[in-house]
Amino acid sequence: MTITAKQRLRVLGLVFLGLALFFGADRKASAQSVNPEAAKKEGKVVIYGTVVPKIMGLIQKGFEAKYGIKIEYWRADATKVIDRALTEWRAGRPNFDVVTGVRGGLALLKHENVFAKYIPPSSESFSAKYKEKDALVTPWRVTPVGLLYNTELVKSGDVPRSLDDLLQAKWHGKFAMPDPSRHSSTAQLLWNMEKLKGERWLDFVKALARQKPHLVDSFAPIPTTIIRGETPLGITYVQYVAQQQGPIGYAPLEKYLADPSDLGLSAKAANPNAGKMFLEYMCSPEGQKLVAGAGEFVLAPGIYPAIKEAEKVAANLVFMDNPTVEQLKKLQSDFRQIFFGQ
Repeated sequence: MTITAKQRLRVLGLVFLGLALFFGADRKASAQSVNPEAAKKEGKVVIYGTVVPKIMGLIQKGFEAKYGIKIEYWRADATKVIDRALTEWRAGRPNFDVVTGVRGGLALLKHENVFAKYIPPSSESFSAKYKEKDALVTPWRVTPVGLLYNTELVKSGDVPRSLDDLLQAKWHGKFAMPDPSRHSSTAQLLWNMEKLKGERWLDFVKALARQKPHLVDSFAPIPTTIIRGETPLGITYVQYVAQQQGPIGYAPLEKYLADPSDLGLSAKAANPNAGKMFLEYMCSPEGQKLVAGAGEFVLAPGIYPAIKEAEKVAANLVFMDNPTVEQLKKLQSDFRQIFFGQ
């Protein structure tokens, strides 16, 4: 029997319809509604994360007031959060319901199947460029890395206009950054310099090391270091400008390397419904406005922090790639040699 062109088109149409229904059903199943009563019965959600206490305190207050569900929060830098979550997971005794941190860190947890597949319905308005296709983690903010400076110690004419300006002799030993041999997010940042510097990215990293920066554990303590005048400059998150009191500003750069911060629901959560409720709240307009009000760059369209020209920062983001576990180990070893000669 001869199949006509019209029949072939009809068959192809049915195939594409079936595929659309399949993937649509899969996404609908992932973006399922939350069960508030079950969440309230659980009574709490245990979160491990990198969000600074000042911001998490606001989130906790809003969430607990709205739902009557307690938040138990443990905070550390990205490396320690991932290490603790992995250690507990591998031991078969995970004590967390939700983990939040930069995407590069959470990718290590995804590799070990730590997360359950779930999409909060409130995240549907977020741009597709921020989302992970596997629905194992949900983005809720983005963290641009820039140059912050002490506005009393650095004259307006001396404010760096690019990362290359840090290589000037006047900044030798006078800027802070996290130690890339210990801080995974900084190792990722330096590796992604290839997106800005091309094949000469490693030359830039070596030149940066020769400037003898003041090395600290993570991005979080750098604003305090700047405000106190211990170093006039620092490589850290732009949002800290709005979250710290004191003489601190950020240098306007052409591009900002950035990583989305994700939320992941544990596949073995003791409080899975409360965990889903927390993800839903963080992505809701209410949660996003609350977080932006605290100086964060969020993903809900049209919502910005109260930072001068925040929309320009948001428009000039360059998203970082995530190294594999093996790549990260080698990077940190290489950076230890570059920065310490060990």
